[in-house]
Amino acid sequence: MLTDMHIAVLGGDARQLEIIRKLTELDAKLYLIGFEQLAQSFTGAVKEKLEDVDFSIMDAVILPVPGTSLEGEIETIFSSEKVILTEQILNKTPSYCKIYSGISNSYLDHITNLSKRTLVQLFERDDVAIYNSIPTVEGTIMMAIQNTDITIHNSSIAVLGLGRVGMSVARTFALLGAKVKVGARKSAHLARITEMGLVPFHFNDLKNEVSDLDICINTVPHMILNAGIIANMPTNTLIIDLASKPGGTDFRYAEKRGIKALLAPGLPGIVAPKTAGQILANVLSQLLADDLEKRKEISK
Repeated sequence: MLTDMHIAVLGGDARQLEIIRKLTELDAKLYLIGFEQLAQSFTGAVKEKLEDVDFSIMDAVILPVPGTSLEGEIETIFSSEKVILTEQILNKTPSYCKIYSGISNSYLDHITNLSKRTLVQLFERDDVAIYNSIPTVEGTIMMAIQNTDITIHNSSIAVLGLGRVGMSVARTFALLGAKVKVGARKSAHLARITEMGLVPFHFNDLKNEVSDLDICINTVPHMILNAGIIANMPTNTLIIDLASKPGGTDFRYAEKRGIKALLAPGLPGIVAPKTAGQILANVLSQLLADDLEKRKEISK
């Protein structure tokens, strides 16, 4: 139980609703900022304006999955008002207050470092990333079907990267009958691709490996599909970029060549927001319970 915990929830999408539901069930006291247009109510949660919240009593601050923009603005689909997180706000919180976000950026890193608050990036955790790969794969399949005129079965697909998402994507498309090859850089990843019964290739050979593709799925958050690589793709290739913004694709050049390239980060929140929210809620509730228990032990 999270009785006596005070938690500020700042903005977000439908995933945050599952987090709010779970934490209020565990008896936490929640302050919802950026939710004034939300018709739904939760026992134990109150809607507040940012300037009216007493951050000095907060045990935790929960941000949306994307965190903040580079200007500190927080995504708020349930509000028309801007919510901006600043160093000054964090300085008002107790020293033990933790900031929870899906991912981070230079701005969020900077203000949490200046305020000496702990930032927890949930998507850096293996459990969250692996659970989230399930709705990500389903969303990728949906996009592939919607944006091609061929079956996945017997199509030629390259998956770039064998991280937690890349592995799930490659395995699932192979199970659907696609001819899947997987690009990686580490020798251990190339060995794992072989063990999975798929075709491995090194990123050094990427230019040659894209010449016969129907679909290219990128999971690498760096510019890997540059103009030189895209120039060697058939014009009917579909690129699905799952990497976090801005992705790893030269979208300008892809459009110039007439190649459809789709940036699709955050698929879990789009195709299965309830499941994606429950994944985050379960992990968050355990982390918060651990924090509460540690503080109780210290205070004894």
